[in-house]
Amino acid sequence: MKVLHVEAGRYLYGGAQQVVWLNEGLARRGVENVLVCPDRSDIAAAVGDNACVYEVGMSGDLDVGVVPRLIRILKKEQPDIVHIHSRRGADIYGGLAARFMGIPAILSRRVDNRESRLLAPLKYALYCRVIVISKAIGSVLVSGGIDASKIETVRSAVDADAYNNEADNHWFETEFSLPSNAKTLGVIAQLIPRKGHKYLLNSLPKLLQAHPELQVLIFGQGPLKAELTNRVALTEFQGRVKMAGFRDDLARIFPNLYAVVHPAEREGLGVALLQASASGVPVVAARAGGIPEIVLDDVNGITFDIGDEPGLLGALDALLANQELRNTLGAGGRTLARSEFSIDAMVEGNLRVYQSVLGS
Repeated sequence: MKVLHVEAGRYLYGGAQQVVWLNEGLARRGVENVLVCPDRSDIAAAVGDNACVYEVGMSGDLDVGVVPRLIRILKKEQPDIVHIHSRRGADIYGGLAARFMGIPAILSRRVDNRESRLLAPLKYALYCRVIVISKAIGSVLVSGGIDASKIETVRSAVDADAYNNEADNHWFETEFSLPSNAKTLGVIAQLIPRKGHKYLLNSLPKLLQAHPELQVLIFGQGPLKAELTNRVALTEFQGRVKMAGFRDDLARIFPNLYAVVHPAEREGLGVALLQASASGVPVVAARAGGIPEIVLDDVNGITFDIGDEPGLLGALDALLANQELRNTLGAGGRTLARSEFSIDAMVEGNLRVYQSVLGS
């Protein structure tokens, strides 16, 4: 079997990392991979010898030239199936190129935003199957008029071994200027409105008063950076909430956190929450999108309704007051990450979809 993958992301963020793992796993199973990606993109080097790589110009939704570029590659490589992994134009132009060549195509969908009920059925008609990373995303597609029989759920994976690290308290406290007795909560998300930072910040003053050992680190980058930076500087936060920026060493950071908080309004799945669980860190998160599929109450975390600030406050208050509960949920997260969200499970899930399409 030969699979041609299209990943339009330039940086090795969550979705692109899944594509790297998928290519590696497929190669180990005897599948021949071809990867088409933007020129000078991180994934080109990361995929290594597990795929034949074509770096081409891919500049977004208005770059209709992607279609003839892909057609030339498809004519040369003659894959059995085309798998489009991202948006930024690829989800339309990749499907059109595959349709022109008469090659079956699959689209992966990682986000839960709604699409036009007029245009979505036309786009998804280009694909034999749509792979979603959570059942919640599948429900959004069905509500938008997409045939449910085309939708397959294959959840994202986490490299549990990479997050099986011990805490390094001295380094952590020095790195982020924290007191030695701190119970530190981490928020790991883009600094954009739908990630729900405001709900946590609204709840924090009371929580800081009740728990003198509490510290909060907000990781990430995005358009809300200036607004959030100004807000956490207010006296009500007592200098105990810090903007920690974007970090590429989360595997080292996670074991030092008391818990991870994710009050998002929308979320496809939440790979950072899986990483936290694999690190043995409990998660307190809103029941948004696919989050209830990976954060299970009394197993690896505590969930609350979207925008429910009293519910968020109560969950954090209970967790901060009970170290034993924290440890129990952390251990449950490690088990869950290894049993339900392994890389092998993700690879096998995609492979089953390929085989189903080709067999039909």
